[in-house]
Amino acid sequence: MGFEVQIARRYIRSKRGIRLINVIMLVSVVGITVGVAALVIVLSVFNGFNSVVTSVLVGFDPHIKIEPAKGNALSVADPLVQKLNEDERIAAWSPFIQSKAILLSSNFSRVVFVKGVVDSLVGRVSGVRESIVLGQMDLRDLEENDGVVLGLTLADRLGATVGSEVFIVSPVGVDAMMLQFGQPHMKRCKVIGIYDSNNKDYDALYAFVSLGLSRRLFAYGNDVSGIEVRLRDIEEANEVKQRLQNDLGDQYVVSTWYDLHKDLYSVMKIERWTAYIILSMIIGVAMFNVLGSLTMGVIAKRRDIGLLKTMGATRSSVTRVFLIEGVLVSVLGTIIGAVIGLVVCYLQITYELFPLDTSVYIIPAIPVEIHWSDVGIIFATSVLFSAAASAYPAMRAARLVIVDAIRWE
Repeated sequence: MGFEVQIARRYIRSKRGIRLINVIMLVSVVGITVGVAALVIVLSVFNGFNSVVTSVLVGFDPHIKIEPAKGNALSVADPLVQKLNEDERIAAWSPFIQSKAILLSSNFSRVVFVKGVVDSLVGRVSGVRESIVLGQMDLRDLEENDGVVLGLTLADRLGATVGSEVFIVSPVGVDAMMLQFGQPHMKRCKVIGIYDSNNKDYDALYAFVSLGLSRRLFAYGNDVSGIEVRLRDIEEANEVKQRLQNDLGDQYVVSTWYDLHKDLYSVMKIERWTAYIILSMIIGVAMFNVLGSLTMGVIAKRRDIGLLKTMGATRSSVTRVFLIEGVLVSVLGTIIGAVIGLVVCYLQITYELFPLDTSVYIIPAIPVEIHWSDVGIIFATSVLFSAAASAYPAMRAARLVIVDAIRWE
């Protein structure tokens, strides 16, 4: 294919005046450059936001959660504990009890999730202890320990701070209360800590108490709501999930951190693909210019094509000449666009050219994360579009009859 490449490169570098064909080809390169640069930058920004969201969620949530398939209680039996301890990929695990309840302060009330945790283990499976901004998280299972840890948004809505007293009203006993046969389970607790997870949904909906207090509030006995698991490597979450699900059977539901937020990641994936398709249209429009310039080039080079065929060039060789010319134009624009996009991403990562208001956002600047697989996909898309756009003019050139091409020469 040596002479076809040489001829294609000669046609691209032709300097016989600034003709319309050259202008159209230049516009094609610029269009491809803009489209590729935009794709690299936008996909890198999507990657950055995805990493920020994942770090916030995974930093607070467990990597894997085990819950009962039916009912609302799970027994921490010896076989289950043994399976968790046998897997070397599991760094730590901890039982928890979670239920909805009403939090009452002096002036406000909120329906929230009250979560009972083991004080010595919660820091190993969740990031809540590292998120404490006021007070401390001391939820040791002691009879006199009726402390509660609130999210920053929840504390603000309740008008509570460290040292304030709130009442936790359990749904257990509500039926008896409605019939005037009893009272709901209620406990007065002291706010001992306030956490800020950088996630307003968590901060407004979750309050933490000791596992013993949650057992008394929600009448769980010796059972729990589920088990939270932390892995040594989060990338092995799906493999560990499959292994645990197979070992534990249908009586348990095993969910990874991704499963817990599947709807959110599905929306983010749809947005990413939508941006990719829309920005790819910029490259597609540029390819129409490639098609037009190559078609005009075939008409202008009828004599050259005829001479090539006279010298023994086959139809496939002529086809390859114009296919290669279109692909070379695309590769040139793609390389320039990729370089521009990567430079912009590097400058944003290094110098934060586009900052964000830290009073509104949890990050100081627009996040950017470069994935080389994305660059490869963009390159392949551009080359595929160029091959498709070059196909028609290349086949038209191959169909030229020698006699018609050199009749007037």
